[in-house]
Amino acid sequence: MANSDVRSKRLTGTGSAAVGPARIRQIQVFSASGTPRLTITNGNGGSTVLDLDFSASATHSVNIPDEGIRVSDIYVSVLTNITAVTVFFS
Repeated sequence: MANSDVRSKRLTGTGSAAVGPARIRQIQVFSASGTPRLTITNGNGGSTVLDLDFSASATHSVNIPDEGIRVSDIYVSVLTNITAVTVFFS
């Protein structure tokens, strides 16, 4: 049985996902041209918890192992050459 329900939030720019404390379970990224990069921090100004580079013009899925990454709030601090990112969290 699952520990809790998984929810999702689609983001198209930097800033807070405004979901409060969460565990990031999976990320899906639709990248544009250039050198796509996604950086997520533990809230605004917090430590970097996820920093990923992607290939251009593709859709990518990143599964987070075990119990996910625990954050006080999902905060996208860098969203370069990425059209949209969907974060799955619980």
